[in-house]
Amino acid sequence: MTYPIIEEDGFKYIEAGTGETLVLLHGLMGELSNWELVIEQFKDRYRVIIPILPIYDLPILTLGVKALSRYLHRFLKYKNLNQVVLVGNSLGGHVGLVFTVAHQEFVKALVLTGSSGLYENAFGGSFPRRESYDYIKEKVEFTFYDPATATKELVDDVFKTVNDRSRVIRILTMAKSAIRHNMAKELSKITIPVSLIWGKNDKVTPPEVAEEFHELLPNSELNWVDKCGHAPMMEHPEIFNAFLEKFLDRILLK
Repeated sequence: MTYPIIEEDGFKYIEAGTGETLVLLHGLMGELSNWELVIEQFKDRYRVIIPILPIYDLPILTLGVKALSRYLHRFLKYKNLNQVVLVGNSLGGHVGLVFTVAHQEFVKALVLTGSSGLYENAFGGSFPRRESYDYIKEKVEFTFYDPATATKELVDDVFKTVNDRSRVIRILTMAKSAIRHNMAKELSKITIPVSLIWGKNDKVTPPEVAEEFHELLPNSELNWVDKCGHAPMMEHPEIFNAFLEKFLDRILLK
């Protein structure tokens, strides 16, 4: 990542640009670098901020989607941010949904890509062969339509993380919290504009999940990215950015 991580008052984040604020929320295993091409595209016209969600820092007894939503609330208040556009991938989308239900006054619009919150077919409840590099490589490749997107650097990072006992326990705790926290009955409360940007070949949160989100979110649009898995902003950043730009132009530049 070419942007320095800012650390202050217990928060860690990346920030670039000025203007209307986009807050990018990473997934459970997501690196900040997953968003690099989004930052590059939008930093000339928007203020882009990526908070590091404290998955490895919060007390494990309270760790869950709601705890991350509370952290996001503290962060936005600390930065004196209001009427932001939340953009979340996977778990980050789920955190954005939980936060928006509780604090819709902070959010001008929401963008979800491969979001959990309804159903996900992720790693499941364990990593039965986490010591096997080939097994982890296969799991990372499962995330994408094109396995080549799972670079050696990315696989190395995931392999290192899941073989850190403290971290893997937290990842599994977090994943179970996300699975338990189904949001189907709460989505109708979100009346702000929502853009769903979804990989048509997503195997983690399949297309029918996007269709259900679209049906349950009253002010939503659904955009498909063909030949794309769970992380469109990584696998097809140009298409993802084009959809995002069109949405932002519609809701912010009226």
